[in-house]
Amino acid sequence: MVRPKRVIAQTIKELVQLKRDQLILALAFLLPVFAMLLFGLTSSLDVNNINLAVQDLDITYTSREYIATFERTNKFKIVAIGSKVNVPQMLNQGKIAAGLIIPPEFTRDLRHGREAQVQILVDGTDANTANLIRNYAIATNNAFVGNLNHKTAIAVNIQSQFWYNPGLKSLNYVGPGAMGMSLTLLPPLFAGLATAKEWEHGTIIQVYASSLTGTEYLLGKTMAYWLVGITEVFLTNVMAWFFFGLWYAGDPTPLIVGSALYVACGVLWGIFVGSNFKSLPVVVQVVVATTFMLPWLMSGFTYPIANIPTALRWLANFTPTTFYILLARDAFSQGMGWSIAWSSVLTLGLLAGFFFLLAWWKLRRMQLED
Repeated sequence: MVRPKRVIAQTIKELVQLKRDQLILALAFLLPVFAMLLFGLTSSLDVNNINLAVQDLDITYTSREYIATFERTNKFKIVAIGSKVNVPQMLNQGKIAAGLIIPPEFTRDLRHGREAQVQILVDGTDANTANLIRNYAIATNNAFVGNLNHKTAIAVNIQSQFWYNPGLKSLNYVGPGAMGMSLTLLPPLFAGLATAKEWEHGTIIQVYASSLTGTEYLLGKTMAYWLVGITEVFLTNVMAWFFFGLWYAGDPTPLIVGSALYVACGVLWGIFVGSNFKSLPVVVQVVVATTFMLPWLMSGFTYPIANIPTALRWLANFTPTTFYILLARDAFSQGMGWSIAWSSVLTLGLLAGFFFLLAWWKLRRMQLED
């Protein structure tokens, strides 16, 4: 038989113990608030400030007015305009999300009552965003036609072509992103728990009593869990090929190098968290919040980074998943290789070095000076 007094006594005991652990108590209230702010501020599927390049081969008042219709929307941001703009090249370099091509007979066709033709090339790597861009372009095109002061019905036919992903297969976008997300949690979590466990169980004293230096301890622990992470990289690539039919569209070496650095970032961050908080429940909460929830919202996997408020957008630059997803999408969809992937690899290297310094600073003095 359940005795209410004993239940109440046990409840009071648990609350008293929770009150004594100030760190867990703070996290219990701060993490939901942090999560609510992130989800509320970043969860938007709208696409704004779309980088658009315009190759205007007509160069007339009418073509300029057509371009101005795109400028007046809050969806497109024209970054290049002119007759010599190379739209395919800018798409390959990742400088734009779409390119508009206006042919030289654009104004002539409209004046003679014929249907004018224009073309928009859209980066199809992200199928959902590509569809939104196409729909925005069609709506803008229709607005221009509606504003024409002609008694006869004149139409402008905007033809769309998707770059890299002509069939708009969502898997070509979601697959590489899912690969980055699947690797973002376990390596830092394993490393963080292993580090915190030594402090919680007191076995860290054996390390302090040995001749092992802080740098040696850090490198040894990093190497062990880095090897675990690299095995996970291999398994995810096999899964991507065997089950989903994804294969490299170009040079895979940027992704290979980036994978090694990406795993190192996660492991080093996990060791830093474990050595600071030294409590298994706290480490789990912090690692999940910083290496899974934050990348889920801030890396561009679920929502466009451009939609994130400027005050929070800087966090994406300290999220390794942001750059690893760019590498994975290039390797499996674009295939441009080092020409556009070098900056992501370099950033991952800098982040790995930064996280190493953080962990090293915490563990650097594991031996007392003689």
